Amino acid sequence: MAEQDPYYSAETNETVWHIVKDFIAPRVIGAAFPHPREIFPALAAIRGHHMAKAAVEMAAWDLYARLGGVPLGRALGGTRDRIASGVSIGIQPSLDELAAKVDRELTAGYRRIKIKIKPGWDVRPVEAIRARFGAVPLMVDANAAYTLADADRLAALDGFDLMMIEQPLADDDIADHATLQRRLKTPICLDESIKSVRAAREAIAAGACRVINIKPGRVGGIAESIALHDLCAAHQIPVWHGGMLESGIGRAANIHLSTLPNFSLPGDVAASKRYFNPDLIDPPIEVAADGTIAVPTGPGLGVSIREDRLERATLRRLTLTGEKLEVRSLKAEV
Repeated sequence: MAEQDPYYSAETNETVWHIVKDFIAPRVIGAAFPHPREIFPALAAIRGHHMAKAAVEMAAWDLYARLGGVPLGRALGGTRDRIASGVSIGIQPSLDELAAKVDRELTAGYRRIKIKIKPGWDVRPVEAIRARFGAVPLMVDANAAYTLADADRLAALDGFDLMMIEQPLADDDIADHATLQRRLKTPICLDESIKSVRAAREAIAAGACRVINIKPGRVGGIAESIALHDLCAAHQIPVWHGGMLESGIGRAANIHLSTLPNFSLPGDVAASKRYFNPDLIDPPIEVAADGTIAVPTGPGLGVSIREDRLERATLRRLTLTGEKLEVRSLKAEV
């Protein structure tokens, strides 16, 4: 869930390692949790660090479903056996290269295209896609690259029938997003700004968005994601599942969560081979010709982890027990 660098979130792989080892583990090892939803509240004394909390909490949900002999999606209250898949395309060196990537992803069956934008790379790429591909479901993601001073520039995107503009302004700026949404016809979707259910409640009340992206790591795990999903449903705010370049293990969790009914828009849950080849699971996550992904039917996550691939990919191993803690580096890079 976390990344090597603190550019999407303040958390990194190293901070997650530290928080899990030194703060979360002492609170959960040896403790009794009748249900996984009790884990996040039990970690309330630890401020922030939602990705670290989610790593532990989501593992508990997998265990809970496996012990119950049911797929994780069923344990969550999911209602689908397939989910619609969208794809995200980064900023490209040229419009021709962007068009070639869009064409390849549409041919692969993806139901929605998302492109990254930034000042100087926004209206022209959207215009080029509309000119070549017509009314394909299309959205843009700014990753907080703009300010309210760019409102006129962003309003120029209103003429292209976009599904949404994702996170145009700073991650901690609800007020300016509300001002911007009043100036735009295109729905604003918030991603980085929604760090908690409370933040979502404030954003909805302020009119700062009309769509919300849910990423379990960003909000602290599955239980908080369900609460966020339910809050949005109560306010007629559609949600979709974002992605953090997960392996097939994390991607399977995303698929199961996406079976909840208010995940009504295609998410960034793409084929795992787009990022990992080979993946850590076998068979990999694949997108069907109709742009959907089958929900795994086995207990828990329902996927088979390739232990040999996992071993080759492992840089460091941490063993936690009720009596001792052992850390072992496996590769010199660490």
